[in-house]
Amino acid sequence: MRNCLKTRFLLGLCVVVMIACSDGNEPATEPTPIDNKSETAFYPLAPSQWIGEANPYYSSGYVGDVMPYFDNGKFHLFFLHDAVSKKEGQGFHDIHSFETSNLTSFEYQGQMVPYGLANEPDFAIGTGSVVKVGATYYFYYTGHNGNTPYVQSNPRESVLCATSTDLKNWTKDSDFKLTAPAGYYNYDFRDPHVFYNEEAGEYWMLMSTQTESDRKAVILLLTTEDPAKNNWTSQGPIYQTSPQENYLMLECADLFKMGSYWYLIFSENWSDFTGTRYRMATSPKGPWTTPEVDRFDGEYLYAAKTASNGSQRYLFGWTARKAPENNTGHKEWAGNLVTHELVQNSDGTLAIRQPENIDGLFKKEVSIKAENSSGSVPENNGSFVLNGLDSKVTFPKLKKSNQINFTLLLQGSQDAGLLLSHDIERKTAVRLAFEPSKNRITAYVVNQENEQYINHINFQFTDEKQYDISIITNEDVCVLYIDNQLAFTNRIYDINEYNWSLYNNSASVTFSNMSLKNIN
Repeated sequence: MRNCLKTRFLLGLCVVVMIACSDGNEPATEPTPIDNKSETAFYPLAPSQWIGEANPYYSSGYVGDVMPYFDNGKFHLFFLHDAVSKKEGQGFHDIHSFETSNLTSFEYQGQMVPYGLANEPDFAIGTGSVVKVGATYYFYYTGHNGNTPYVQSNPRESVLCATSTDLKNWTKDSDFKLTAPAGYYNYDFRDPHVFYNEEAGEYWMLMSTQTESDRKAVILLLTTEDPAKNNWTSQGPIYQTSPQENYLMLECADLFKMGSYWYLIFSENWSDFTGTRYRMATSPKGPWTTPEVDRFDGEYLYAAKTASNGSQRYLFGWTARKAPENNTGHKEWAGNLVTHELVQNSDGTLAIRQPENIDGLFKKEVSIKAENSSGSVPENNGSFVLNGLDSKVTFPKLKKSNQINFTLLLQGSQDAGLLLSHDIERKTAVRLAFEPSKNRITAYVVNQENEQYINHINFQFTDEKQYDISIITNEDVCVLYIDNQLAFTNRIYDINEYNWSLYNNSASVTFSNMSLKNIN
């Protein structure tokens, strides 16, 4: 399914491209496009344009579950497309893709695999993965159809397959349909992750499902010697949720080896602190160990999966948008694509850091000059020491894309951090709080009367220890990295419309080695 045009996302490009296809079948009225300013470069969205040939539609939409695949020097980032305007009675979440070789500019490839009709198993499409066998690429994906007439005689979810020889033109295999084997729940049977396991000498497929008898979430293993033969055989679960976890589903599973460890990644959206998690083992079938901090990021990064270029491995997920699109809105499915780099610690646990190419974009140094301050805030050559309750220093508005770096020293402080999108007159902001008493980093929306919890990531603070912090803001996506160990991603609107501040609410905190950089 070749789209009729491509749009290259170059750094800083925020222009809506609307080029009609040549068949002249455009609808009379245009759906509402995404706001231009949200079409970012290194945290991309689908651009606003007409695509398709026989049945063109407007591509303005959000990035859902990402299905990364590296081939011939490029990351092919397939994703579930969540359209801004969905036609009544039609399906949803067709598969689109970006291509990138540097993680900073993305070439939008348009629609890859379309959703089906109301009586077909892929009326809606769910997560999948790509594997190459010989000269053929196999795209295994989830077919989802919850329409009442369909589920009366069919499983709600199944595994379907499309093939290609170029990763762009895909043909659905109408003869392939894989449903839940005996003992597993065919209502929830999704997210096939397929790869060739060299150690086992066979192809593995991981499936997110539940046991049929007691509805326990499992990651089911199926194997085959040759995907072309369509003979996948169930081998039982490689992981099952524990009574302590009791996760409803283990979505978007990923399995890979780094060094001497195997890592199992999954996402869950039903606990008190949702997000993408991981387990580690010395065998691809376990037994699995849960690291002390098992989330890579907070709950605003979801359905993240990995791909490697042979030397680095990256984690690709989506950062949720809000509805309504303001800081007090509710978290919604799909948003911008966000990328982290995965690295291995000496003890085998995994760490997260900012991709080097994104870091290299920020070259323009900006002078940091305080506009005003309150409380005791001595300043010395780019260092700010905030002493005591309600100490605060405020800076001018940020640009569209920013990198704020500093070294953090907490001295008995229970609550210190940054205020972004800080409207001084109305006393509103999003507060990124370092909270050693709770061993976490937390985001809150604050106003004159109260504050609203948004999101957090666990982090073990040590008193008198210095931490290196890097914060990237691009439009309304904000990503914080701490000590090249964890990421903390949030959706913060109007960052460049208002001031930003450093604050402290107890004891003493030092922000040293501060720098602010823009792209241009």
